[in-house]
Amino acid sequence: MNRKPVSAYPGREGSRTPIGGADMAELAEADEAELQRLVAAEQQKAQFTAQVHHFMDLCWDKCVEKPGSRLDSRTENCLTSCVDRFIDTTLTITSRFAQIVQKGSQ
Repeated sequence: MNRKPVSAYPGREGSRTPIGGADMAELAEADEAELQRLVAAEQQKAQFTAQVHHFMDLCWDKCVEKPGSRLDSRTENCLTSCVDRFIDTTLTITSRFAQIVQKGSQ
């Protein structure tokens, strides 16, 4: 089997040009920025997932009396309304907080 090596830098497969110090610094800065962007995105996903779990825990305790193989319509409506209320409240608080921060920075 004759495999071509996979390049970590697409477009530079055939290039044997050594990378200079300035190129390495630029590459390091670009990698750092990309890494920070990826970490921020993963943190947002984790926060969203944690928030969903928190809502579901609260709403489950409030709405589900007895677990079964299916949710009855009353329980399903209660869960939906409960989560909707928490989302609306969170959005309202976040919006209000953003307004306060914006007024403070002016």
